[in-house]
Amino acid sequence: MQNNQQKNTQKARLRPGQMSRPKNLNLLTIRLPINALVSILHRATGCVLFLILPIILLLLQFSLSSAQHYETVIAILHSPFIKIMLLGLAWAFFHHFFAGIRHLAMDVHWMTTLMKARYTSKVVLVLGALATLVLALKIWI
Repeated sequence: MQNNQQKNTQKARLRPGQMSRPKNLNLLTIRLPINALVSILHRATGCVLFLILPIILLLLQFSLSSAQHYETVIAILHSPFIKIMLLGLAWAFFHHFFAGIRHLAMDVHWMTTLMKARYTSKVVLVLGALATLVLALKIWI
């Protein structure tokens, strides 16, 4: 009897149409669908590319100012640490590019089923990894 009264008082505090659902606040246990992962990565890589753009433009301006500055920029870019950072930036670009094409295709209703959306999410991840791998081979070899 007491248990039913507690449930009724809990329901009375909720707004109409609102359900009491369990809340999982441990972000490490949440498993996102692949569609959500690709979408979140698309937004995150867009932010990273936008924020790194001033640094790239400054390096370009510095390299175009004189031949000596160009050699300095080339020496900086040949550092192994910088090459790894450039590969991470390249992955961000490739992922953002392929996910953007996927989102454009979704906007014109080419992928209306969940199965197609999951498949294209996997394709985006694979294409981003393959393009980065090809660039890594080009840079390191």
